[in-house]
Amino acid sequence: MYLPTKIFFTKGVGKHKEYLSSFELALRSAKIEICNLVSVSSIFPIGCKRISVEEGLKYITPGQITHCVMARNSTNEPNRLIAASIGVALPADNNAYGYLSEHHPYGETEKICGEYAEDLAATMLATTLGVEFDSETDWSERENIYKMSGKIVRSFNVTQSAEGDKNGLWTTVIACGIFLP
Repeated sequence: MYLPTKIFFTKGVGKHKEYLSSFELALRSAKIEICNLVSVSSIFPIGCKRISVEEGLKYITPGQITHCVMARNSTNEPNRLIAASIGVALPADNNAYGYLSEHHPYGETEKICGEYAEDLAATMLATTLGVEFDSETDWSERENIYKMSGKIVRSFNVTQSAEGDKNGLWTTVIACGIFLP
């Protein structure tokens, strides 16, 4: 059984005439190009500790299979706004798991994209914990309800946005949560 004990969050943007190369450059920008990334679903493991990118990179060997939650978006349309975000919601109970979410829209600012991803993660956690809320209220109201319930201790997002290259190069954005043993 593999259960991650550490996680770090990173983001990046890359531009190139080739789609795949723009993704590679986004990975380099995020400092995770040496990993063989395997995307997993969105559970923040019990007892998993958040560490910095610099600390996390010490645990990675080139070619290593590395599990992650990744949001990714690309465009070759000049000036098209793209974003990728990981939302995170953590429970107050250290014996409960949290949630991560991915969001990768077109036309949303970094702030709007990040808040949406954070809302997704917090809403998934709130429904698991039995926190009652009105899904029609906006994020700021629900955020207060979630945190006042005493069941959700923290939520945040890691988001990267960019405008498509003015000359039509492929532009790729990524946001990742990188799991480590």
